Amino acid sequence: MRSIASSVSPRGIAAIVGVGPRLGLSVARKFAREGYTVAILARDLGRLSTFADEIAREEKAQVFAIRIDCSDSRSVREAFETVLSLGFVEILVYNAYQPTVANNNQPCPTNFADIRLDTFQKSVAVSSVGAFQCAQLVIPGMVERGRGTILFTGCSASLHGIAGYSELCCGKFALRALSQCLAREFQPLGVHVAHAVIDGNVGSPRGALTSEQQQGGGRGWTVDPDAVAQTYWYLHTQDRTAWTQEIDLRPSDPRFF
Repeated sequence: MRSIASSVSPRGIAAIVGVGPRLGLSVARKFAREGYTVAILARDLGRLSTFADEIAREEKAQVFAIRIDCSDSRSVREAFETVLSLGFVEILVYNAYQPTVANNNQPCPTNFADIRLDTFQKSVAVSSVGAFQCAQLVIPGMVERGRGTILFTGCSASLHGIAGYSELCCGKFALRALSQCLAREFQPLGVHVAHAVIDGNVGSPRGALTSEQQQGGGRGWTVDPDAVAQTYWYLHTQDRTAWTQEIDLRPSDPRFF
């Protein structure tokens, strides 16, 4: 764990699981800017510590970097024991998945016959079993306080089977089902659960793009993570008489319609 300041915000903790240099980082930065203590969790503690320093410096916020392997139930439990030792979790954002990746760190297709059972099981574990366990660890405190937000990051693979993406689709289908079940069980108890379908590749924040990329020059640069983070903030601050349970996010590029 990496501590950046001395006391937890009275607003509580925003726990962001699956923090990389794009969406996870943008979401963590947004909630830090809004006054929350932020716990960022992923497997690479060294990179997380760099992110924590960056967010703390830029947003004048308290940030904790905590290692987690979402495919390992013991790792998840120990990570959230650390998170909960800091205070109460007001927001859980689950953004983790285990893709087969190409050199540009984007998911790439795999022939079904070439998928190994252990890699399939790990992908499903990261996308859905880890989400189940994280939610189970924070929901009791949310129910006790009568408030809290859980946001699950999905994608187009949450809705449609895609050739070559069996691992990703099966995990994301399960995550969507989990979100719907939790929303119906815990919304009456004050816990807002929502699933975001991000239909497009998440690129770098718009300020980091070239003019060509900003105009839709490549599929890898189609969704601005800062814009998605703003939507996550909107979901968290919705009035409970009109909660969103699922939202689709896609660029205005006509190729996505």
